[in-house]
Formats: sequence, structure tokens, C-alpha cells
Amino acid sequence: MRILAALLSIILAAASVGSVGAADDTTPAKELFGRVKAPAALPAAAIGSYARGCLAGGKQLSIDGPAWQAMRLSRNRNWGHPRLISLVERLAKEAQKYDRWPGLLVGDISQPRGGPMLTGHASHQIGLDVDIWFTPMPDRRLTEKEREELSAISMLGPDKLSVDPNIWTESHVRLVKRAASYPEVDRIFVHPAIKKALCEGADKVGSDRSWLRKVRPYWGHYYHFHIRLSCPPGNASCKNQPAPPPGDGCGKELSDWLALIASPPKPKGPPPKPKPPMTLAQLPAECRAVLTADAPPTVEAEAPIKPPAPVPATRSKPAQ
Repeated sequence: MRILAALLSIILAAASVGSVGAADDTTPAKELFGRVKAPAALPAAAIGSYARGCLAGGKQLSIDGPAWQAMRLSRNRNWGHPRLISLVERLAKEAQKYDRWPGLLVGDISQPRGGPMLTGHASHQIGLDVDIWFTPMPDRRLTEKEREELSAISMLGPDKLSVDPNIWTESHVRLVKRAASYPEVDRIFVHPAIKKALCEGADKVGSDRSWLRKVRPYWGHYYHFHIRLSCPPGNASCKNQPAPPPGDGCGKELSDWLALIASPPKPKGPPPKPKPPMTLAQLPAECRAVLTADAPPTVEAEAPIKPPAPVPATRSKPAQ
């Protein structure tokens, strides 16, 4: 209730000042949120749904941690709900300690105030989504240039129906299992071929297969896996997705996905017209307050640590 009251007071203040006018109701929301460089100085709240919402009180993931490095820094998308940032840090440390994973390369999370993005994702709008590269962290700090240009590695084999056994390892299975084991994780998106590899490799990393229910096959997601958290307690304006279907998802559902990959349906008729971009008026009302709120006085985007003598990035497989 205190969060809602704070947001409501700012909505009323914004309306009286007119800092976001009627013209912005027709401006693509991605332009409004994409140009904001700092978070809103509000209590942390995920507002709306994963693909139609915004983020109040966003927290920045440090670009360098003991077991992670943030990538693509120029995008300024290493902001999330504090609950998600804590989970990324925990996953990085525990995977390194218990699963022999060298460390995480962390891709996009959200913009400082969430919302639609200028490029890329439809989701990642409320600070509860994060992309984790399947490529392990090298044993050194990447330069700023490398973080922009280093390519992630596809896990797929030539047929796109299986993973490449020369790249995919048991450590990948352990990493995804650990991520899925956290109760706050709602689901994890991976390519259908990777879901197949996880189904086949699950018994090698323990007898429990319940975590596989959270791992959902979807298009793309072969360079990284996409973690999505459920709505944090107390975030009344946050909308959860329906729970995944019962079971481990390794049966008919997966077979149907693989068949679709093997024989994609032929397009019927002309391609559909692209949807018009989402506007601020189409987002939850609280997002207007988030957009107009002041930034915390001391928040600045963190600059990367530049090592004195960079060397080419390594692409070695993680330990088995």
C-alpha cells in the first residue's frame, strides 16, 4: 500500500506540472524509456506485465563481480528489480563454488526504468528478466571494447535439433538446473534443442527432475538462457504468467517443438503488417509516474574496469 500511495502522489504531481504531456501519449514508449539514463527514485516495484510495464526503484548490477561480468554496457540494460539483481549475484557465486562454472557473462536485464526498448526484446520491461550467456566467463576481466564485440557461442549442432557435443557440457546442465531450482524463478526460456539436451542430461546431475518443468522451449535462446522471476511479494501492480504445465516437459510438447524446428510452416499470404509501437498511454498508469520521477542524487552508470594489458578472449569449455 505504501508503494501504491507513493506512486499515486507522483502521478498527481506529474499531472499538475504537465512534464509528460498529451503528445507523449502518442510518442512510442520505447523512445521515452530508452533515453532515460538513471532509475526512478521510488520504492522498488515491478509494474505491469513482462512485455507491457515498467520498473520503479531499479538497481544496477555491478559490471564486475567476483563471479560475473556484465556485457554490452553501451545499452545500459544492467538494471533490474533488486530481487533479480540479488538472484543473479547468488547464481553466479553458487554456480562457481558448487558447479565448477567459471562465472557468468550477463546480458540484457532491463533499462533503468524498464519499459519498452528501442531495439531487441519485447519483454524485459519490469526488471524481472535476465539473459545469461551459455559462454562461460573467461579467467580475466574483459575490456569495454570486448564486452561490446565478443560474440556469444551457439550451443546448437548443424541440424539445429541437437546441441553441439563439442561445446555443450554437463556443467551447462548443472548451471541451468541451479537457476531453475530457486523458488523465485518462474521459468527459463531455452531453444528446443537445448531443452532436449537438458531432458537427456538431467539424470546425470541428480534424481530430481522437477526443475525441468520451469525450463520452457522457445524460439532463439541458443546463445543464452532467459531467466524470468515471478512477481515479488507486495508488488500489487505486477502480473504473473500462468504456471507452466505439469510435468517435466520432455514428452509431446518438446517433440512438437522439434518437429516445428525441423519443418517450419510455410507462410500463408503476405506477411502481416507490423504492429504500431506501444505508447505511454498503453502502459499501466503508474508508468507515467516512473517516467517523470527524479533520479537518485548519487546514481551514475558504473564505468567498466579497464585492464592494463588486454589479451584475446578465451573460449574454452567449462570443466566437466
